Amino acid sequence: MDALDLLLNRRSIAKLSDPAPEGVALENIIKAGLRAPDHAGLTPWRFVLAQGEGRQKLANILSEAATLAGSEQAVIEKAQKAPFRAPLVITVIAKVTPHEKVPAIEQHLSAGCAVQAMQMAAVAQGFQAFWRSGKWMFDDHVGKAFELEGEDQIVGFLYVGTPGCTPMKVPERELGKFVHFL
Repeated sequence: MDALDLLLNRRSIAKLSDPAPEGVALENIIKAGLRAPDHAGLTPWRFVLAQGEGRQKLANILSEAATLAGSEQAVIEKAQKAPFRAPLVITVIAKVTPHEKVPAIEQHLSAGCAVQAMQMAAVAQGFQAFWRSGKWMFDDHVGKAFELEGEDQIVGFLYVGTPGCTPMKVPERELGKFVHFL
């Protein structure tokens, strides 16, 4: 797949099924994440993969968080089901190292770039991925389960699998609404 075509036609597909990438394909996805911009070589990322039984462990973490937050039963059930939307869920964490020239926000952005790179690597290999955020990224129980410390932050959950449908055409956007010149 042509890199420019991949970038210009990026579209999330939320219907994912087996198989998930494995072997070299999965390694390529992780390697792409490791190529994210990295000021001062801090490598401010950590990737936690949940597949097979790991998805149930993630489901338990999320539903426990919902229960501890006093959520309604429907929210708890949704949290319990979330990891089963795809055969692989990669939790991407900004692992922040205190540094005088690289503030935490820059390290968080770097981890976000890693998510985007991994998503593109999945699509380039015939898979699909969608990036989910939401309140569980900021939940204390979830943070403890992922051993977050200091300014560490989950930046997203990347759901990865085989597309269950053909993506819709990407809408055209008028560049003039987003671009200004000094």
